[in-house]
Amino acid sequence: MKPVLTAALLSLLAAPAFAEGDAAKGEKAFNKCKSCHAVVSDTGEKIIKGGKTGPNLWGVVGRTAGSYEGFRYGKDLIAAGEGGLVWDLESFTAYAQDPRGFLREHLGDSKAKSKMSFKLKKGAEDIYAFLAQFSPVAEEPAEEPAEDAAATETTEQPASE
Repeated sequence: MKPVLTAALLSLLAAPAFAEGDAAKGEKAFNKCKSCHAVVSDTGEKIIKGGKTGPNLWGVVGRTAGSYEGFRYGKDLIAAGEGGLVWDLESFTAYAQDPRGFLREHLGDSKAKSKMSFKLKKGAEDIYAFLAQFSPVAEEPAEEPAEDAAATETTEQPASE
């Protein structure tokens, strides 16, 4: 158990700050989520035991919606992910507060549905901050080095007057 706590503490120190939410409050609020969701690491370590009705929330922050391997998502959540929906603070919070309404608005489809029927009235930003501890920091794609303006200038000295 100690390695889990050590890893969680280290990830807190290494993770970016999520000023919008309070991870400690999110840990407590996550109790509402445990009946359907678990947090199980990529190595199979059970961080938070929970139900299997919903997908594993390990790595959910920054994940493309509807993409957790092995989970059977509804077609509308898959469509949202295929359309580019990635779980960030804003989308996660809006979805947790009203899953069906979020998908209907996001997809522009008044008939869109979500398998998640629970609506989280408050604290979604805290849960997001809590779950961010268990999500690898998304690496930004390597940018090609921009040409340095100074490097492109000629090394010739200006003519003296």
